[in-house]
Amino acid sequence: MAASVLVKAITASCLLSLGLALPHESPRWDVFQRRDNPSLVQPLYQTFPLGTVTPRGWFKDQLQLEANGLAGNLFDMYRFVHDSMWIGGETEYSVLHESSPYWFNGLVPLAFELNDSRLKGQVYAYMDYVLGHQQEDGWLGPETTPESRGLWARCYFLLGLMQYAQADPSETDRIVDAMHRYVQLAHSMLKDNFAGLIQREGQDFDGDGFGAMRAHEMHIPLQWLYEQHPRNNSQIIWETMELMIEGSAAASSDWRKFWVKGVYPEVTYTPRSEPFDDLFNHGVNMAEGLRYPLSIYRMSHDEALKTQTRTAVDLLAQYHKSLAGTIIGDEFITDLNPIRGAELCTAAEMTFSMAYIYQYLGDNDLADWAEQVAFNAVPGSIFPDWWSHQYVQQENQPWSRNLSVSPGMWVNVGIHGNVFGLEPNYPCCTVNHPQAYPKFLANSFATTQDGGIAHVLLIPGSLTTTLGHNQVTIQADTNYPFGMSLSYTITSEADFTFYVRIPGWADKSSTITGPGKSTQAISPSDRGLQKIEISKGNSQITVNLETQPRVVTRANNTAAIYYGPLLYSLHIDSEVSEVTPLSFTGDSLPSGSITPHTHDHVIEPTSIWNIAIDPSQIKVVQADVSTLSDPIWDLGAPPVELRVAAVEIDWPLEYDTAADPPLDPQITGKPFSARFVPFGSAKIHMSHLPVVELAKVDLSS
Repeated sequence: MAASVLVKAITASCLLSLGLALPHESPRWDVFQRRDNPSLVQPLYQTFPLGTVTPRGWFKDQLQLEANGLAGNLFDMYRFVHDSMWIGGETEYSVLHESSPYWFNGLVPLAFELNDSRLKGQVYAYMDYVLGHQQEDGWLGPETTPESRGLWARCYFLLGLMQYAQADPSETDRIVDAMHRYVQLAHSMLKDNFAGLIQREGQDFDGDGFGAMRAHEMHIPLQWLYEQHPRNNSQIIWETMELMIEGSAAASSDWRKFWVKGVYPEVTYTPRSEPFDDLFNHGVNMAEGLRYPLSIYRMSHDEALKTQTRTAVDLLAQYHKSLAGTIIGDEFITDLNPIRGAELCTAAEMTFSMAYIYQYLGDNDLADWAEQVAFNAVPGSIFPDWWSHQYVQQENQPWSRNLSVSPGMWVNVGIHGNVFGLEPNYPCCTVNHPQAYPKFLANSFATTQDGGIAHVLLIPGSLTTTLGHNQVTIQADTNYPFGMSLSYTITSEADFTFYVRIPGWADKSSTITGPGKSTQAISPSDRGLQKIEISKGNSQITVNLETQPRVVTRANNTAAIYYGPLLYSLHIDSEVSEVTPLSFTGDSLPSGSITPHTHDHVIEPTSIWNIAIDPSQIKVVQADVSTLSDPIWDLGAPPVELRVAAVEIDWPLEYDTAADPPLDPQITGKPFSARFVPFGSAKIHMSHLPVVELAKVDLSS
């Protein structure tokens, strides 16, 4: 990293600390709305500008751990950020040059939600360098020749800029100026045979075609620019978005042709013979590709694209959704066997995708799905202190270490794939995982079509906003999903309507108390929203959710257990040791990318993991939920556990890990009461288990 960037980061941090400002059938894909009526479709639920929602409680603790952990220190020590070509360095992990834009996209919301001067200094220094070095023709980034200029990485840099402009209006004009200059250039490039999107002979910026697969990722920041800061440049912005999609189609990367029954792959193995590009089967691409139809729907107003989005999530849910809510794909999809892997990047993208899709479709199960990913898949792959992470997680993973044999159960992941470390298998998850939780918070509150406000992702947080001339503050205090009570303190200058989303798994016996002292049963709408009329002044509301453990069956007489939004896993005692981290190539890491906190972890079981369960015998065991441990996603920290009737069985190994669940479990022990804990807290876990019928087991122990 250029020394000047470090100096600017430190200077910016000091200024901020002093409180000073910084400087079923496929829809038509050839139809866009005519520009004589160029309005964009508005979401059912409109989120607030970055910084309007701030974290509280256990979620603030998690964001603080993230800030103090790997995410908040990459700028100072990690070569793919610290020495990125984007800020005058020379280190990138691929010709895509995506590493630091990924980081920027996640760190901007983290910095502003925590109001952290150190992190604000980092993102300001990075942005200041890139904007200060915008090239004369408008190009953003280090590439100087047509042969090396790819559009893809700019998508995530623009997403970061959009968020920054929302959070810090003092920088908005500068950001918007830079974005308009860039759009003019991108438009001219795309008009020239989709230059920068489709790699041609003699070029080297995206040989695999990831940019064309993710062309729609430019739409969110450009649609924001189009609506908020068009500057008489609306037609060029609109045409640029059209050209991105046209280029995607020209590169055979049009997701509208993929999210179709009969085309979408139910089960797929190598070698593959599908009539479409194999990159459609890439888990991260698929998580991002869920957003493709809606990106175009906003422009075309074609309701078929909205319908197709529902088809897409239903197909994914049926054939490739993991128990933890992400996509089973290592890196490519195959089947639902629990030996398969699910990439952390995919979980981060799914957290955002499901929240984004929910805002347009409004279906309650989509918000449930967003919470499922955020409360299971994301923490399940991140060490409790946020200093290390996995590349892939498995539903059944009895240990975490370098595997002794080549992992033939995975399509494109090596022996280091399930290790918690700095950059196991590949660096993309190191720089992309930080976006998951900050964006989840940013999407937790939304306005409704009738002018009200809804709490839709039920984490603790605070919102201060204005509805017309009505100043409103909402404070949500809850230990959800570890507790089932949500308390709201609301102050408003005028009457308004407030909504609380009631999860689909909540029993009808759930109650709401207030405003006032009366308590009544919940009565949510078809979309799962509990309507509450708020009078001006101060109001107190409490929602108490009731639920029971849920058993979800899978193929071959197997099952998984949920309680609320949490997936549960066998508690496995373990021995954790720290070893020197390796680079993703298996070599030693440069000394500058290692700190006293950076380790690879070896987690070996010291208790049995090979069990079958009788899910007809489950007991909920709840400790005090009034206060939560920090970190909460640590083994034994969550206050709600389950006891499940279980028995030890013979479970073979395959590729140095647990094989698929035995079809005919051979019992080797006596039935006992097994301790089950939230999947996200169990860094080694067994959650997809064979089912047997057992005699009555005492679950009180």
